[in-house]
Amino acid sequence: MILKNQSKLMQEAHLHMPQGVAENYRYWGDDQTVFVDSAKGAKLTDCDGKQYIDFRLGYGPIILGYRDDRVDQAVIRQISEGGTLSGFSTSLDTKVVKKIKELCPQIEKLRFANSGTEAVMGAVRTARGFTGRDRIAIVEGSFHGLVDEMMWKSDIEHWNAGDTCPPKIIPFGAGIPQNTRALVDFIELNDFESLEQLFATRKDSLACVLLEPIIGNAGSIAACHCWLQRLRELCTQNGTILIVDEVKTGFRVAKGGAQSLYGIYGDLTTYAKAMGNGYPVAAFGGKANIMDVVGSHEGGVVHGGTYTANLIALSAAHATLEILANTNALKTIDESGEKIRSLLGRVFTGAGIEHSFAGPPAMLGIHFSSEVPQNYRQWRKVNNSLYKNFAWKLIEYGVMLEPDSREPWFICEAHEQIDFAWLEDVVTRAIRAVL
Repeated sequence: MILKNQSKLMQEAHLHMPQGVAENYRYWGDDQTVFVDSAKGAKLTDCDGKQYIDFRLGYGPIILGYRDDRVDQAVIRQISEGGTLSGFSTSLDTKVVKKIKELCPQIEKLRFANSGTEAVMGAVRTARGFTGRDRIAIVEGSFHGLVDEMMWKSDIEHWNAGDTCPPKIIPFGAGIPQNTRALVDFIELNDFESLEQLFATRKDSLACVLLEPIIGNAGSIAACHCWLQRLRELCTQNGTILIVDEVKTGFRVAKGGAQSLYGIYGDLTTYAKAMGNGYPVAAFGGKANIMDVVGSHEGGVVHGGTYTANLIALSAAHATLEILANTNALKTIDESGEKIRSLLGRVFTGAGIEHSFAGPPAMLGIHFSSEVPQNYRQWRKVNNSLYKNFAWKLIEYGVMLEPDSREPWFICEAHEQIDFAWLEDVVTRAIRAVL
């Protein structure tokens, strides 16, 4: 099938943007980069009129569905009655914070941001300002945004899963100064030895440990309860701030996020994505005594931004959080996710494919292996080439997802309206086609 509009748009876009896209992760090659014409509910329509059931959901922000009328009408009212931006405080600031505090008991004070990257920057700077220390530690396989210090990763693609040596730590790409690596340590998820070693060697210089308890860029593999509890204990004992990155899990996997599922809480938390149902809003917050180092007082941590707490973002966040708090939206999402997990399991079992599922139903990780990987290095051992071929076939058949198995299937409230029998048939045809 020749996609005339896609080809034309791609050619024109190349004249004006690197790779013809507005950000790197949207480029899937000249012939496969998707140009969306419209989105509603759980469906996308591309520039050539092809429709998809979408499980990518913009990497997770869409929690209710595209163009949800309840959220959009709240934004329209705000624009019409109160404007979009003044550079001053409004009553809406406090209303949204209070709503977050109702859902997340670990939040005592909070500041807003415009993206997950900004929220992480604010939280890390706050942790350093409070502790007077510089070093940070992150978990292999996690992603914490596009600030230079966070743009280092385990080179898992070029690592042999049988090697006794750990993967090399490399930058995500060019332009990352080598000296930004100097203050960052890496630990393995669910590995007690690397955790104990971190604090044995860095306890007096470690400002914070930053982690996703359910890793959104590693197929929703998760911290086990005992490992996370030990991390919490070590941070408390050594005066290190535990920052829980809930940019993907916050207000998605539960009303109180992943921390409410574990019953283990960080000192600081970052939020973004689902809190605005697609509108650009983020936040970081936590214990009052830690957050109170933020401010214009002498020695205070600087935090700001022209568009921080803009009224479009806050009106969307307020409406979205009200819906999540006071309706069965998350219950509906979980039920849809469970249906999808069941039908996928039936298809994979019928095809004789080893498989396992990770994460809560709203953020479903799929692994073609008999057991869920317990860390990023174990993920390297699963059959990712089969998953990639399967994903591209699904996209061809009208199911949109990320072709990389490290990205989970995101479920939104509008998915309850899809034809599950159709989906099971498409999944069956796709897996048969690639075997």
